[in-house]
Amino acid sequence: MFAAVDNFPALLIWLPLFGGLFSFFLKNAQQSKTNAIIFSASSLIVVLVSLFFSGKEHFLLNQVSYQWLTSIGSNFGLILDGLTRTMALLTAIVFFLVFLLIPAEQYKDANRFFALMLLTQCGLYGVFMATDALVFYLFWELALIPVYFLASIWGGEKRIRATFKFFIYTFVGSLFMLLAILYMYNKTNGASFSLMSFFNLNNTASEQYWLFFAFFIAFAIKMPLFPLHTWQPEAYEQSPTPVTLVLSSVMVKMGLFGMLRWVLPLFPLAVKYFNTSIIIVASIGIVYASLVAIYQDNIKRLIAYSSIAHIGLMAIGILTFKQIAVEGVLLQMFNHGINIAALWIVAYMIEKQTGITAISQLGGLARRAPVLAIFMVIASLANVALPLTNAFIGEFMIFNGIYQFNWMVAAFAGLSIIFSAVYTLNMIKNVFYGEERTALHSFADIKGVQILVFVVLTALILLVGFYPAPFFKMFSDSVGLILTKYNS
Repeated sequence: MFAAVDNFPALLIWLPLFGGLFSFFLKNAQQSKTNAIIFSASSLIVVLVSLFFSGKEHFLLNQVSYQWLTSIGSNFGLILDGLTRTMALLTAIVFFLVFLLIPAEQYKDANRFFALMLLTQCGLYGVFMATDALVFYLFWELALIPVYFLASIWGGEKRIRATFKFFIYTFVGSLFMLLAILYMYNKTNGASFSLMSFFNLNNTASEQYWLFFAFFIAFAIKMPLFPLHTWQPEAYEQSPTPVTLVLSSVMVKMGLFGMLRWVLPLFPLAVKYFNTSIIIVASIGIVYASLVAIYQDNIKRLIAYSSIAHIGLMAIGILTFKQIAVEGVLLQMFNHGINIAALWIVAYMIEKQTGITAISQLGGLARRAPVLAIFMVIASLANVALPLTNAFIGEFMIFNGIYQFNWMVAAFAGLSIIFSAVYTLNMIKNVFYGEERTALHSFADIKGVQILVFVVLTALILLVGFYPAPFFKMFSDSVGLILTKYNS
């Protein structure tokens, strides 16, 4: 079955999988952290090296098709193409920085914590690389199940309720998707689960409608899109911050990626039929989430609702079917992951030292932590898409595509830009400036590894803002192929 590990996709699956399983047998917390850093760093190196071997002449290095469940027509198919490489890079960067940042002794049974985190990373790689529907579903669940245990074991006081709600939402969505996969598999006469076989099916319009619904529900819950978002703020608040960081920066992209890889090419008639309704609902969701964020006093919930608004905008960009918008979405998926990770790390630093998440109880932190304040301002301005930061070009392209699709939708969704500036600048002002609270006199500025993590994130914010061309070169062919399949 898995005779050799001689290419990039295989390595990206095996490294975190083996590292996670190995971590369960480690007894020392520091050993568990070192193990996680080594394996996550190894996968990051694999992704970076793969960037130099992405041409057609290196096809064999970037695709896997092992014999797996041959009796039912399922091969272990993975691909590292332009669409996947961006998400693999984001996943590798985020997990490596998270493992660097987490103190080894912070969580009880650290070996299990790091093991489950590595298994989540393995699942995410699989979701982004799978070219077989059964393999895609397997990794979809593998990415979600460890998160359930991470949140329910190491989360906050209300973690059981939050994780149960998270589980019910995602389980129901996954069940719908599985039924659709099995239906299409049976239409191939039980011959294949491969993506290409599903592409070649002649589904009628009515079949496409309900198949689209089954896939879209799973993806919309995962993003999440309004009104299927209600699990998210509570889950983000109650999960350990490193887990929330992974959920918000990487895992929500599973839904957006699924729309691009599976929904648009497989169900073009249904997408065309439902896209206007979904865009209207998503636009309402953007404004709703932005307004809720403005009135949030909890910094973690504010970041959560900010994420809902940004993801809603990306979903609209995909459904415009404009190449400029879809390319902007792919770039923005990476940018949003970097920016939201930086914000979550700031929230983590504050909560770790003070135990406070209420914005009204904070203030004047810039006096005690000027370096943290500088990084916070940069990340926050990137989050509102300030020109020359990474998010500016992505949002500009998305709004350009939305405007070409419908100027009224662009104008309504554009309100989020104003609202984003309001809640982000208020957060900066109320947390880092103004009157210094007595309870914060002992707050210490960041140092060492913490500064290194922020330097990496800030460098990515500025580098992509100044020079995003390598990303467009990476995925331009894939975007053209997706839209060609959709239009055909």
